[in-house]
Amino acid sequence: MNPLSSPEATEATEADTAVVDDAREAIVASLREKLGDAVVGTHIRPGDETWVRVTRDAWQEAGFVVRDHLGFRAFQFLSAIDWLPSPFGKGEDSPTDPMPEVSTEIVTGYAGGDTRFQVFARAHSLTLRMGVVLKVDLPDDDLSLPTWIPVFAGANWHEREAREMFGIDFVGHPHLVNIYLPGEFEGYPLRKDFPLLARHVKPWPGIVDIEPLPGDSEGGDEEADA
Repeated sequence: MNPLSSPEATEATEADTAVVDDAREAIVASLREKLGDAVVGTHIRPGDETWVRVTRDAWQEAGFVVRDHLGFRAFQFLSAIDWLPSPFGKGEDSPTDPMPEVSTEIVTGYAGGDTRFQVFARAHSLTLRMGVVLKVDLPDDDLSLPTWIPVFAGANWHEREAREMFGIDFVGHPHLVNIYLPGEFEGYPLRKDFPLLARHVKPWPGIVDIEPLPGDSEGGDEEADA
């Protein structure tokens, strides 16, 4: 189950809406004023964080608005997420156990989403002492997005990593080359449908066969009593 769709998360979300955070509400209002209908989803966790989902066409513009108009000038990260439930079960499941029933329902996190893949980025304001997370949906048939390098130069290697691991093309990026994988590597390891073959032949290190202690083995008690 997606942790953001659990009953506890639902209760937390309902609790969030019961408290008003004026400073973060003002951030959302300013983004709506600047971007209009390009803001398609928001969520505020009072006293903690703000999520704003925008359209793909407005992705780069939203970055400039956050930086220049709202004062969030400290770039922190950019990455991607694949909301598809893994068809292989959990990584910590033992390959010797029966394959668990896997849900195919895609449930996205805060501020919602309409697609399997999303890109998200966070910028921080040292003056306001708070941050904002921008999110954007990417359709399966066109995993591309304008680069954020003109907005924050620090997005450079973050976008390279997202392309390498998820297969997302950042249009306008000057040097989308691999950071970790050899150039001839095929596939995108952080997609949920990418098979991690090592997990199919060897259990997760946390799953081990514990040798029985003396007296705990089959027939051990009888031997101890003899």
